[in-house]
Amino acid sequence: MKKWLTVLLGVLLVVALAACTADENAGEEDGSDNGEESSGEDTSTLRLNNGVEPTSLDPPIGFDAASWNVLNNLMEGMTRLSEEHEPEEATAENIEVSEDGTEYTFTIRDDAKWSNGDDVTAGDFEFAWKRLLDPETASSAAFLGYFIEGGEDFNNGEGSEDDVMVEAVDDKELHVTLTAPTNYFLNIISNPAFFPINQSVAEENDEWFSEADSFVGNGPFTLAEWEHDNEMLLEKNEEYWDADTVELEEVHFAMVDDSNTEYQMYDSGDLDNSEIPADMADELLDSEEVTIDDQAGNSFYRFNVEEEPFQNEKIRKAFAMAVNQEDIVNYVTKMGEEPAHGFVSPGFNDANGNDFREENGKLVEFDPEEAKQLLEEGMEEEGYDELPEVTLTYNTDDTNKAIAETIQEMYSENLDVDVSLENTEWNVFLEDQKALEHQLSRSSFLADYADPINFLESFTTDSSMNRTAWSNEEYDDLIAQAKEETDEEQRFEYMYEAEQILFDEMPIFPVHFYNQVFLQKDNVDGIVRHPVGYLELKWATKE
Repeated sequence: MKKWLTVLLGVLLVVALAACTADENAGEEDGSDNGEESSGEDTSTLRLNNGVEPTSLDPPIGFDAASWNVLNNLMEGMTRLSEEHEPEEATAENIEVSEDGTEYTFTIRDDAKWSNGDDVTAGDFEFAWKRLLDPETASSAAFLGYFIEGGEDFNNGEGSEDDVMVEAVDDKELHVTLTAPTNYFLNIISNPAFFPINQSVAEENDEWFSEADSFVGNGPFTLAEWEHDNEMLLEKNEEYWDADTVELEEVHFAMVDDSNTEYQMYDSGDLDNSEIPADMADELLDSEEVTIDDQAGNSFYRFNVEEEPFQNEKIRKAFAMAVNQEDIVNYVTKMGEEPAHGFVSPGFNDANGNDFREENGKLVEFDPEEAKQLLEEGMEEEGYDELPEVTLTYNTDDTNKAIAETIQEMYSENLDVDVSLENTEWNVFLEDQKALEHQLSRSSFLADYADPINFLESFTTDSSMNRTAWSNEEYDDLIAQAKEETDEEQRFEYMYEAEQILFDEMPIFPVHFYNQVFLQKDNVDGIVRHPVGYLELKWATKE
């Protein structure tokens, strides 16, 4: 049983004492090593593949793993996840919490600097956190700021910026008031969405984040070069307050969206790290160069409940129950993933020490006979003599394609339904999904912070992460109650009930939970892949 989240949440429960408490895509643009020599003899540059161009290096906008991989190493919040995945002081050298757990006072380090030499100030954090919540920013991550008093009303247009309880008391002290005690708040603010922004730089150039020569960060590395859709080069940031800890001089990110090409680059010495192509899993999984880490998240599909035929609950359930998750992980992805029969990942223990996933059980399972029956009943309810055409959309990636083709075959075999496939590039795919232009679409979720509520809050009616048009008032109420409940046993009961409702109505269906499987050269050490999806290079070395 995974224990890392249990340890993390235990640490967060004693946050009032603390000095040190506190989705996804890797493959979009065809690329190469651009003729550079093999890195086999180069011990100063770590060579990785980001898969795709970051969505954005503007912290509240780049809300996905492709952006986080870079952002988490260019910038830093008040807290940073440690090598043990626990939040600890970062830009903040001291954190005080009020007795009732609703007020936080952060003191910024005197030696916290921006890469251009400016001091990092409390005003930079106030500016950034309020910008995250500003409806004009239109950040998908804004919901993370709803824990802050006045944050939700401001984001929904029902309150003003002045009502958001984030205040720079002076240059080095930030005071924050929460709507309710939140034991995992210091974990939440380690998310890149809460990184500070150099206010003076941003006010002078509102596109400061879009090019290497204008980017200003406060993290372990700086952005030295950025050839869009091709490669990025990060260099050690000598202005970083903890620069003595950082041993790498450079990090080179390629952007190659094909896992076979990525592996070939790794095999030839042009990458120090690589995913394993699914068709080579049997050959490579036993390699001494393989590392396998936990990851809190899952691969799943969304129904658009406003699009025929998925306005019908029984038809949605039929399509969900016609998918054999075990076959997908055993014969398609083949990376030792766990089939998903619920949405919340394993690894979260409730107040009684029970794992959330085990306690709430299997909420959807492969059952082709019942799937056929449900499809017939749903079609009869809708008056369909023939099922409307169905298109399954996925973003360009060889694994995504393989899974989509397998599901297409399962629908043909188990439901006698022909489904069309459509693939688009990541940024186009994401915008269309947000606009509810997909009928049935591939998705993924990576936890933004270490608590089950983060998984479940995505499907409340007004969540920007919903992207299904599904709405359930009882579900919304349960999530709201869970966020305000201080009794842990009762809080988990609200979440158990909410997940049950989610699967009773089935606006989504899961495929598998994530893990992180990589090949890594034996002269590389210290790369930390946090279960919540942040790549950490602060402690990485290459000999």
